[in-house]
Amino acid sequence: MTPQMYDRLWHAFLDTLTMVGVSAIVALLAGIPLAVFLVLSAPGGLIHAPRANRVLGAVINGFRATPFIVLLVALLPFTRLVTGTTIGVWAAIVPLSISATPFFARIAEVSLREVEHGLIEAAQAIGCRRWHIIRHVLLPEALPGLIGGFTITVVSMIGASAMAGAVGAGGLGDMAIRYGYQRFDTTVMLAVIVVLIATVCLVQFIGDTAVRRLRAR
Repeated sequence: MTPQMYDRLWHAFLDTLTMVGVSAIVALLAGIPLAVFLVLSAPGGLIHAPRANRVLGAVINGFRATPFIVLLVALLPFTRLVTGTTIGVWAAIVPLSISATPFFARIAEVSLREVEHGLIEAAQAIGCRRWHIIRHVLLPEALPGLIGGFTITVVSMIGASAMAGAVGAGGLGDMAIRYGYQRFDTTVMLAVIVVLIATVCLVQFIGDTAVRRLRAR
């Protein structure tokens, strides 16, 4: 590849990093509260809200069942309303965040459900309030699973961000389509694939290392 193409590859990587990074933060901040509510409002939970639990669960399942490329197109009017455009990095962040949040919420829900119920009962027995149980029992005990689930979410978002390049979102996917596929340049395609694989491996390594250290404590 030419030096100019290497420069484009670097900028495409930074665009992908921006898309995934911002969307991952949104998914983390929104997904954990959703997961906590799903766990607490389930039958036998600390909050008696079965109807809200069913409605929220149905909405989350609906978004999870929708393929990302379909969701990307369906959200174009909303994306334009939020960002003022339907192309570019920041336009891709909207559907990426909306797609990743319910995905992570379900994974986080599973991790929170695995916390020993006896710990929650013990906290209730000593008079802990609901917020203290969430903060000092549920989240700390489920932290390794939450980090592992967040790692899986980020990895899936990297693939989704590449798919978003098909509709002009920018990033590595856009570069692979525009300069690799449409120009029949195998070198560019291979370079993008190598960068994507290396990025996924790095994210997975960081996540696995964090989980191992937390479980070793």
